[in-house]
Amino acid sequence: MSAIDFHTHAFPDEIARRAMAKLEAASGDWKARGSGTIKGLLASMDKADIDVSVLCTIATKPDQAKGILDWCDAIRSDRVEPFPSIHPHTPDPLNWLEKFAEAGYAGIKLHPMYQDFAIDDPAMFVVYGACCELGLAVAFHCGLDIAFADTDDRAEPRRVRNVIDRFPDLKLIATHMGGWHQWDLSRELIVGTPVYLETSLSLTELGPVAADMIRAHGTDRVLLGSDWPWATQQENIAILKSLGLNEADLRKILWTNAAKLLRY
Repeated sequence: MSAIDFHTHAFPDEIARRAMAKLEAASGDWKARGSGTIKGLLASMDKADIDVSVLCTIATKPDQAKGILDWCDAIRSDRVEPFPSIHPHTPDPLNWLEKFAEAGYAGIKLHPMYQDFAIDDPAMFVVYGACCELGLAVAFHCGLDIAFADTDDRAEPRRVRNVIDRFPDLKLIATHMGGWHQWDLSRELIVGTPVYLETSLSLTELGPVAADMIRAHGTDRVLLGSDWPWATQQENIAILKSLGLNEADLRKILWTNAAKLLRY
């Protein structure tokens, strides 16, 4: 069965080792399962029988939009679909969003902790509104993050719900099943809303609860995600297939829903 992984990361070869070491140092006992390079990602995809990976970039500085777009253009292929990124303080953000859309990218990735903003900060509304107009999806990191304090609420499901209510037409992708380690809030506030739930770093911890959430949300709006190199793609697919979903629903989660967002 064909598969699209909607949540992966990689870095340019010249900085990958340094970037991964820095991220691991900030993540305590959490260790990467891959190299963080494009070559490593493609090897992982081959092992897991994954056809396409969405590569999520994160602009951690306001001046990185051009460099990220240039790198996305360089690595884009029939197997790697990058999501570019802007920083909340990127000068002229609408211009960059227009460039992303004109170049044919399907969406952007935003991470409230690494980019220092709250998901429902009104200052971000112009970005969300532009993404609605341009047809760009927005993939948010949702919930807690291993590298930040458990009191950090910038990406919690309540904030995600505020954006859902204000921008019902936004193609919003709530990673980590709507809120990593805040799944009770996700079940209360996110499940059943018109957003996409993505499975990364959640299936291993949720177990059978993941199947309940998927069925309650509706399999038309669930995406496979691994968060490679922080988890193995092969393991994520195996766990998804063990949840007792029927073949039609698995097909939607593994391919159809993602293909629709990517305009395949």
